[in-house]
Amino acid sequence: MSQFLLSALLIIPLIGVALLVLIPRENKDVLRWTAFITTLVNFLVSLPLYFNFQSGAGYQFEEFAAWIPALNINYHLGVDGLSLFLVLLTTFLSAVAVLSSFSAITEQVKEYMALMLLLETAMLGVFVSLDLFLFYLFWEASLIPMALLIGRWGGERRIYASVKFIIYTMAGSALMLVAALVLYAWGGTSDLPVLLQTLDLPAWLQVWLFFAFALAFAVKVPLFPLHTWLPAAHVEAPTAGSIILAGVLLKMGTYGLMRFAIPLFPAAVPVWTPLLVTLAVIGIIYGALVALAQDAAKKLVAYSSVAHMGFIVLGIFSGGPQGMSAAVLQMVNHGLSTGMLFFMVGVLYEQRHSRLFSDYGGIWVKVPVFGVFFILAALSSVGLPGMNGFVGEFVILLGTFKVNWVAAAFGTFGIVLAAWYLLTAVRKLLFGPFNPANSGLRDMNGRELAIAVSLVVLFFVIGLFPQLFFKHITPATDALAERVNTTILAWR
Repeated sequence: MSQFLLSALLIIPLIGVALLVLIPRENKDVLRWTAFITTLVNFLVSLPLYFNFQSGAGYQFEEFAAWIPALNINYHLGVDGLSLFLVLLTTFLSAVAVLSSFSAITEQVKEYMALMLLLETAMLGVFVSLDLFLFYLFWEASLIPMALLIGRWGGERRIYASVKFIIYTMAGSALMLVAALVLYAWGGTSDLPVLLQTLDLPAWLQVWLFFAFALAFAVKVPLFPLHTWLPAAHVEAPTAGSIILAGVLLKMGTYGLMRFAIPLFPAAVPVWTPLLVTLAVIGIIYGALVALAQDAAKKLVAYSSVAHMGFIVLGIFSGGPQGMSAAVLQMVNHGLSTGMLFFMVGVLYEQRHSRLFSDYGGIWVKVPVFGVFFILAALSSVGLPGMNGFVGEFVILLGTFKVNWVAAAFGTFGIVLAAWYLLTAVRKLLFGPFNPANSGLRDMNGRELAIAVSLVVLFFVIGLFPQLFFKHITPATDALAERVNTTILAWR
């Protein structure tokens, strides 16, 4: 089974789609449970990746078959320390997103659930592909379901948000495709391990190809100033769409930087690092300040994502091997913390149909259980010691301080701002004078509690036992830093 494990992860959601097609659309509960059970099975199938993973052994669970032999393009899958936990994050959050949709989605349930499963396959394909064109295929395939989810089940400005999401992503992807074709023409293959061993590009070409790849990935991150599609997409997306968008899709950008841009074009890294770190720092401060000014909960979490993803980029490009490993863990941390924040906002929105903090206030007396979990989600995102967010942020800052104290100082200030806007959100939402309009609010039900508890357990597992994760991540990031001959550390 292990030799086809990655293919199984791609196929199981497609089997779920086939089952959904056979179920009458009137049987909405059957459709919901079929989709959820499919994602749950896929999550359980993905767990052996962790338990059978050998630290420091390079690509594992590899699958290889000729896809287009005449062009030397292959179906090549594998995972290493960079992708292992992103695969697990994807299968877990896909199950969370589907379960969170049970009461929120009442129209065209069949189509909605089918798109969620198709999106899961596409996202997993991005993280397990070791062929450049296979990666590009899954990268583009992930765009379609998400755009449809926003455009059909989103808010009032859903079409605007969906079109903006498509335009930004396609513009970046087009440039990446051109660069991939140049790379293929130069190397004679699109197989990543072969390219890493045999490719010998002149430095000037590496600089421009890195730019093309990095631009596509920066749009997806999104890195300031390419972030303007994100708030609109988050505000208009259904709750599950926001969970997946923040939890997984944004990570495709930072993962792409580490999987392709840095190792394929190491000579370009010191050229572009100052700009990327500068934009990351600006994004950290800008995202936090704009989040601080928001009354709309979803916008606050969206701009906090700009800040947090800037933090991850900072770790990748200025933290050295230490910062890189923390950046990978922080991708997982952000996915869990922000995913839970969007979920909690969705729990209230289903009842009150408002995401404005000013419409709430004092609701702790009505929904104390909700209040406890919302506070835990906020503290996780802030980076409270003992919770998941602390480990990644602390190690990123530690690595960055060694090479660029100015960037690290701005990063530290960003953490202070994050505590400010998230604790302010807690105060506005849960405490203060009670708004009588919220008298009808109910506390969390069993389904919602199951989601919240599972996320909080992971917060503390990562926060208290980070070595369970670093032991698999660090060998991969050390090898990546070594490949660029520590040029990431060369600038000051």
